[in-house]
Amino acid sequence: MALPDKKRKRGRVIVGLDVGTTKICAIAGEVSEEGITVLAMGSHPSTGLRKGVVIDIEATANSIKKAVSGVREQLGIPVNEVYVGIAGSHIKSIGSYGAVGIKGKDVTPEDVDRAIDSAGAVYVPLDREILHVLPTDFILDGQGGIKDPVGMAGVRLEVQVHIVTGAVASVQNLIKCCERADLKVLDIVLQPLASSEATLTADERDMGVALVDIGGGTTDIAVYKDGWLRHTSVLGIGGNHFTNDVSVGLRLPFNEAERVKKKYGTVLQSDLNDGTDMDVVGIDGQVRGIPRKYLGEIIRPRCDELLELIRQEINVSPGYDVGVSEVVLTGGASLLSGLDRMAEAVFSLPVRIGYLHRVEGIRGELNHPMYATAIGLLLYEAASMMPDERNGFSSDLFAKIVDKMTGWFRRIVGNG
Repeated sequence: MALPDKKRKRGRVIVGLDVGTTKICAIAGEVSEEGITVLAMGSHPSTGLRKGVVIDIEATANSIKKAVSGVREQLGIPVNEVYVGIAGSHIKSIGSYGAVGIKGKDVTPEDVDRAIDSAGAVYVPLDREILHVLPTDFILDGQGGIKDPVGMAGVRLEVQVHIVTGAVASVQNLIKCCERADLKVLDIVLQPLASSEATLTADERDMGVALVDIGGGTTDIAVYKDGWLRHTSVLGIGGNHFTNDVSVGLRLPFNEAERVKKKYGTVLQSDLNDGTDMDVVGIDGQVRGIPRKYLGEIIRPRCDELLELIRQEINVSPGYDVGVSEVVLTGGASLLSGLDRMAEAVFSLPVRIGYLHRVEGIRGELNHPMYATAIGLLLYEAASMMPDERNGFSSDLFAKIVDKMTGWFRRIVGNG
């Protein structure tokens, strides 16, 4: 992994931390005027989470320490601050609406701020906290479809927003794990938002796209249309459920079932009928041969179940009403042989695998969908540092939106 050219002006080094059910991954990148360059990566198996939620603080903290230590060794400098992704079945989202009168002749950033405040003033249970308040459309004097109203003349500004909420306890436990690993959490970002930054293009967001990030314990969904995020959701099913079915069905230890799934797993009927045998190590430690089609007969029903749940989730999203034209699969489990073709049949939409882009220094193993969240965290935070480069927003407006999205985090840390 090459370090940035020494002749280039050095930028700020930031670290994205993907705390997943299967693995903990930390990636360091340099943010400069030229963009982002990956500098170092560390990864370690995750042992303290279930379906994206911390169930063992000490185990999770130890896994985080080992993942970050790999980054420290490669960089040769201390790593004490991280940007963390969050997911889990506790994540819920709702839509809301707000409106304000314009104080002057033209819309100002303060007017936008007041409109978003109005839309975000919704009731949430005491055990939940608003994570993000994301605009999905600005309407000025009845004219919708406006991305940046600042500077436009008008009397009444309306905004439609997408509000993401999470369980306060789950967020606080994630922060505690990082603190026990001697890390300061600078910000927490919803994982599908981060993954979208690493895998989707601006044209796809405009045309209408559903990002589906299939991880070990959860599947994260984000739907975009007209450049706006329209819907997010988290399903409590992931690649580990495939592995568990293989473990039970073929009577294999979990680690062996994971190896067999990765090496031989497929949902393509043509592969299942090729008569291939697999050498597997059973619970008793004995090696035996099993027809590959047995593995496919176990995996296919679980894949079909997951894809059907995803289809239903996409169909009820606000973005689907105005047209989703493509589905992008990412995450480690997305590379199961034939899953993209099976998904096309279920969704009746074009499907592609979401490999990474927009980052220098991605080579070899890093160019893999399983690192989409960690790389996306770097891109997401870099966009907040260089707001004029993002989605065509004015820097003032984007700064306001970022402030709204991270204010909840400051409150939790302040009260923790």
